[in-house]
Amino acid sequence: MINVTVNRSSSGAIQSFSMSGHAEFDDTGKDLVCAGASCVAFGSINAVHALTGIDPVIETDQKNGYLSFQWPESASGEAFEKGQLLLEGMLVSMRTIEEQYGEYIRIAILEK
Repeated sequence: MINVTVNRSSSGAIQSFSMSGHAEFDDTGKDLVCAGASCVAFGSINAVHALTGIDPVIETDQKNGYLSFQWPESASGEAFEKGQLLLEGMLVSMRTIEEQYGEYIRIAILEK
C-alpha cells in the first residue's frame, strides 16, 4: 500500500509531505496506482520548483518507494503562496486516486 502523509502548520499551510510503500495493484511496470501517484507527486514537486523558484528539500529511495518534500526555512511570500496552491492541487489529485483505489493508497493529514 502507498501511504501519503501531509503535514500542515497550525495556519493550514502544507509544510511537508511524504509518500512511501508500493501499491501492489499490478506487476512492476504495469501498476497504474503507483504510476498515477508518482506522476502526481513528482509533477507537483517539479511545478513548485519551476513556478516559484524555490528549491524544496527532497528525499527519495526508489527501492523502498519513498519520497519526501519539505519547504526550506526561507520559503515565504508570494512564491510560497503559489506553491501552496500547487500542493493543494496535488492533494486533490491524490484524493481522486484514493477514491477509486482506496485499498492501494491511503492519505493522512497531520496538523500541528
